Amino acid sequence: MPPPSGLYTGNRLVALRKRRRWSDRYFKRRMLHLKEKSDPLEGAPQGRGIVIEKVGIEAKQPNSAIRKCVKVQLIKNGRQVTAFAVGDGAINFIDEHDEVMVEGIGGRMGRSYGDIPGVRYKVIQVNGVSLDELVRGRKEKPQR
Repeated sequence: MPPPSGLYTGNRLVALRKRRRWSDRYFKRRMLHLKEKSDPLEGAPQGRGIVIEKVGIEAKQPNSAIRKCVKVQLIKNGRQVTAFAVGDGAINFIDEHDEVMVEGIGGRMGRSYGDIPGVRYKVIQVNGVSLDELVRGRKEKPQR
């Protein structure tokens, strides 16, 4: 059936477009705020949390490595997330009960990244100091 064409079809076309936009999954997720509802960070770019434990996660095939991660309990809502400690020896600068800042690791639309299964976040700060600066030796970790 061709789209309506005539003198008074403007309203009809607008109504059809409104109805059909709901078939677009990106539009639907955006309008119903599904990302904010399911996301532990609640749509924020970063979040603070307390380290509960250090964990080693095995990389997916064909790689064989143990990726050093930490379990973090977020302060804003109490949810637990697993975050990757980026850098050579970075895990040594993170202790239990430290306050860390986490952000999305990148990758596929909020899903896990690379060969680390189930890990969607990375640690960027420890006790208010950049983890990258600690790893490079430019700064020292403050004691809390």
